[in-house]
Amino acid sequence: MAADRDPARDRSPAGATAAPRPRAARLDQPRAPRHRFLPEYDPEAFGRLSERIARFLGTGRFIVWMTVVIIVWVVWNIAAPAHLRFDQYPFIFLTLMLSLQASYAAPLILLAQNRQDDRDRVNLEQDRKQNERSIADTEYLTREVAALRMGLGEVATRDWIRSELQDLVKELEERRRADGHAGPGSHSAFRTHQVDLPADRDTDDR
Repeated sequence: MAADRDPARDRSPAGATAAPRPRAARLDQPRAPRHRFLPEYDPEAFGRLSERIARFLGTGRFIVWMTVVIIVWVVWNIAAPAHLRFDQYPFIFLTLMLSLQASYAAPLILLAQNRQDDRDRVNLEQDRKQNERSIADTEYLTREVAALRMGLGEVATRDWIRSELQDLVKELEERRRADGHAGPGSHSAFRTHQVDLPADRDTDDR
């Protein structure tokens, strides 16, 4: 029995001499803030700043100011006294400044374009949903109008009633004229036929 024991289990300390287990993170408590070596910034504020810079770089004012600065820089370093020149020909410091400006301007412009693309994508999605709702509303109204037309096709309209009444008036006038041309004899025969008709029915019933 003693030989069947696990030697690793026997070597593990127990009781007060055992190593403390790592405490599991509790779900009912927030985690402690982690220390970050990089500085934190607001992406939205940085994006708005990049859009402002990109908008300014794309204006004529920036081109005019940059042209004026370059001309003044070159003229100063050519015509000024030698001890006042800070960037002699071939203007290496000016080339470095323009390269630095271009290296910062390109990412800022790309960031502004990405934000504009995101806004365009959201606007396009909203326009697509609005178009779908408009198409659905149009189809619903078309079906309702078609149902109303089918319902109105079975209802007597004013023009139809007027035409029917005019036909009845014409028919009555024709009958009246026909009765007037037939004379009083026709009236008496018609009345006799109306009176004799029930008598014939009585004899048939008998």
